[in-house]
Amino acid sequence: MAIHLPDNPARSDVLAARPTLWTNPHYSENAIADATLPVRPSDVDEARENWRLAPLLEACFPELQATNGEIRSDLVPLEAMRKALGYDGAEFGTLLVKADNALPVAGSIKARGGVYEVFLFAEWLARREGLLKAGEDIRRLAGPDAKAFFSRYTIAVGSTGNLGLSVGVAARALGFRATVHMSADAKAWKVERLTRLGVAVVRHDADYTTAVENARIAAESDPTIYFVDDEQSRQLFLGYSVAALELAGQLQARGIVVDAEHPLFLYLPCGIGGAPGGVAYGAKTVFGDNVHCFFVEPVQSPCALVHLMSGSADLVSVYDVGLTNRTEADGMAVARMSAFVATVMRRMLAGVFTVDDPSLFRWLLSAHHSQNLRLEPSAAAGFAGPDFLVKHPAGKDFCAQWQIGGRLAQATHVIWTTGGAFVPEDRFQAFLRTANEIGGPT
Repeated sequence: MAIHLPDNPARSDVLAARPTLWTNPHYSENAIADATLPVRPSDVDEARENWRLAPLLEACFPELQATNGEIRSDLVPLEAMRKALGYDGAEFGTLLVKADNALPVAGSIKARGGVYEVFLFAEWLARREGLLKAGEDIRRLAGPDAKAFFSRYTIAVGSTGNLGLSVGVAARALGFRATVHMSADAKAWKVERLTRLGVAVVRHDADYTTAVENARIAAESDPTIYFVDDEQSRQLFLGYSVAALELAGQLQARGIVVDAEHPLFLYLPCGIGGAPGGVAYGAKTVFGDNVHCFFVEPVQSPCALVHLMSGSADLVSVYDVGLTNRTEADGMAVARMSAFVATVMRRMLAGVFTVDDPSLFRWLLSAHHSQNLRLEPSAAAGFAGPDFLVKHPAGKDFCAQWQIGGRLAQATHVIWTTGGAFVPEDRFQAFLRTANEIGGPT
């Protein structure tokens, strides 16, 4: 179907696939208190308590011993890259990178959600079947008897790559069989990595939405298949939300205040929306109206932007507005956002900005040389955020409307880098060559 987007300063840029900023006209104060939403702030606290699973993760993944089984990433000052980005002025405040590109276990932000949901399901299944009784050490689920039991079940997921990696790694670590339905744009190295782990990979000659639909249909017909539903899963969403509590502790440790005089801005790469939506929801739970969250999407795949901008009750696809959904940012090559996330973010998301592929490669190169960050293209998307907020007309209007224009020098900007650690060296070198061929300012 064809959709006519409403008049908006960003409309012509969106339709022409030009980088732009759209600010959400429904963005509201105290949106976190909306009782009609399918999640509650108390759910974030419960998700944090569910990290009682940490000893089991530590038993399965030795790389988590340093964090006692918790999946955490560093908060890195953006120093050497500031000048290259044109962010050396005082109006850009404090700039930080939340380096989920280096998360252990899966090498991307998807470790927060995918691993969380798989391990939570394993605990539930083991308790239901009497394999784990009240008071027993949860590390028992890493033993041979538990793995033999879990091998009767399959974990399935639809993915463009990184969620499939996190779910596949987690499932196989516990002994589950695993099937990942992957879209046509999934990268070959991600398929190969899953295959080496013993994960069954089903390739679909279609986009992400079709891969998810096929995975869901297969799971519905077999009671031994547990489907990790990236479009609808509360557990995935809440697994991501806990990252905001982690961020709050890191900001406090650095002596960074977040309040009305010292606003916080988060820039979150978006595919279907589960990971950025979960982080944004958690951030609103922790920081309230003192945090402003922006999604970032490729110019040809702005599924959250076109849907939220349309105001439609039915999900709107990028195809509906004449865009191609083609991008080198494979984790963001999603034509239609999650309906669950759209509902939660309708009044909670400050806005969405879009970026083109050449810029992703230039930022990837600059981040590598100046900050020693290893990113894949999609993970570099957030670097455009501060420029849009401070310099773009829509960003200036947003700051004026929310009375934060005079406080930008006191603000903190967090650029979330979402994947890259597991990219094979030959592929990473290919990214760098592409970036050098593109050239231009970084």
